[in-house]
Amino acid sequence: MSDYVDISQVPVTPPPAPAQPDASTGTWRIDCGRDQQGIHNSDNLVGDPGDPGGAHHFHDYVGNVSVSARSTNQSLAAAATTCPDGDRSAYYWPVLRVPGPGGPPGLDDAADHNVGQILVPSSVLLEYRGSPVSSVVPMPEFLRATTGNAHGFTAGGVNTDHVQWSCSGARDRVARQYPRCGPGQQVVRIFDMPSCWNGRSTDSADHRMHLVFPDSTGACPNDTFPVPQLHMEISYSVPPGADYAIDSFPEEQHSPISDHGDYIEVMPDSLMAQVVSCINSGRRCGS
Repeated sequence: MSDYVDISQVPVTPPPAPAQPDASTGTWRIDCGRDQQGIHNSDNLVGDPGDPGGAHHFHDYVGNVSVSARSTNQSLAAAATTCPDGDRSAYYWPVLRVPGPGGPPGLDDAADHNVGQILVPSSVLLEYRGSPVSSVVPMPEFLRATTGNAHGFTAGGVNTDHVQWSCSGARDRVARQYPRCGPGQQVVRIFDMPSCWNGRSTDSADHRMHLVFPDSTGACPNDTFPVPQLHMEISYSVPPGADYAIDSFPEEQHSPISDHGDYIEVMPDSLMAQVVSCINSGRRCGS
């Protein structure tokens, strides 16, 4: 199957199930920029803590500006941030490139087959959402979250369901492949983080079991608690006809199903309380 698809050939996405009476329908948006500063590294503090260069591909970062494989909770809490209101959370994902020559010095890695011009996002939407069946509770500070699978191609698509692609002029269609968008449209990457917390730990051995996804109705598994769900949309102005691709491990061959996003919650408790109150009261808020 080709890695690319004409977005007009993708079926329209069915509407979501209606919210239940006890749903938390509010949203909180936060503007942390779009990595205009070019903050990149090939570490992954969530997936490979303590292993510099362990990702073998570069990430874009917004929010906390200090994230590296050797970061600690203490260093994250003391760092500068691109977000307002003291939100030092880390939001990151693999860079998107137009493969070929022209990448910045030090950010091409021919040995890992990640070369070419890194595309700066045109916009980055960070939105916290509620649960369609209940209210939400605050996330604990330093909660780690990951969505997608950096090894999604070689793993046969395991853990890749919550990362999708679309076009700015066709948001009713989402794809698992890189979309070919219509003239003047932007490519949009969509990441949804898990939102059912075990109530005990901020991380786990596989970096997934402590924070899992709700079922198809939006309900969390027994013995877990619904927390705000982070929804991220990263938009790009891709050169017409370009065979753009994400950075990846070499064996993943830049496959779109190896896309992934990561997050570490480092909000002040007072800000997290505002986020939860806004979502549970059904308001549209932001900072």
